[in-house]
Amino acid sequence: MSTSSPRHTLKDWVLATRPWSFTASAMPVLVTLFWLHWKHIEVNWLNGIWALVNIILVHAAGNVWSDYFDYKQKVDADDTYGVKLLTSGQFTPKQFMRLSLGLQVAAVVLGLLLVARTGLPLLWIGLIGIALSLLYPTLKYHALGDVVIFCCYALLPSLGTTFVAAGAVIWHVIFIIVPIGLLTMSILHANNTRDIDTDRRAGIKTFAMKTGREMAGVIYQVEVILPYIMALSLAISPRHASAPAYILLTLLSLPLAWKNYKAMDRWDGTAEGIARLDEQSAQLQMIFSLLTIAGLLLATYL
Repeated sequence: MSTSSPRHTLKDWVLATRPWSFTASAMPVLVTLFWLHWKHIEVNWLNGIWALVNIILVHAAGNVWSDYFDYKQKVDADDTYGVKLLTSGQFTPKQFMRLSLGLQVAAVVLGLLLVARTGLPLLWIGLIGIALSLLYPTLKYHALGDVVIFCCYALLPSLGTTFVAAGAVIWHVIFIIVPIGLLTMSILHANNTRDIDTDRRAGIKTFAMKTGREMAGVIYQVEVILPYIMALSLAISPRHASAPAYILLTLLSLPLAWKNYKAMDRWDGTAEGIARLDEQSAQLQMIFSLLTIAGLLLATYL
């Protein structure tokens, strides 16, 4: 009997990285670039796109890394909603490990080249991001996954982008990024809330498990509604604030947010009841971000 590893096409390898999730990390970078443009700060677009490619590589590596550990820890099994590429035998754990490490190396090389172009502050931002990505499975298993997601896919990318694209870390970009970061967190929180029973069986402790079902549902609802309250407060703030009034375009996505809110409100406690809420949360994050960019462009050119 042959013991060789399964062979795969390029498409198989790409799908193993879960490319449909990349908007979660890409959107904060894009919003930051257009925010800088709206602020009339000179933008190095080459460096900005470079940063975008880098965060997507880190995200891809982190996805595969997380799936590898979820399989090894039996978090993902035949009866869970996790990625089936390992549980079905389509890929071997060794193949996932090699893919993740290869992507990490590519991200580090491109990151170091960008550090050489821009300066050492980016190195520290990048090192923190890589470390959190590698530690993510362990941190998630100890109820810190939500914090890691906010740092890796909202806070650090936006601050790093201001540095590489504008030459300085501009902290008040946080005001426009936090709403998007909350929606990014809601993707993971919806996933972990759905998987409370199977995660408990695997012996891990996510944030959703720590809070309990009822409070986990409330937290999710806060994560999808609070960004709109924040957008409204930014829109009515003084002219020198961190977002234009056109940020109110994000309200066009409020029906989708309300749909997700009500889905959690009607949740019966079963995994099936919110089986696709993580996907719907990712869609909301993308649409909210695109509307933010549209608002920034309108404010820039009108």
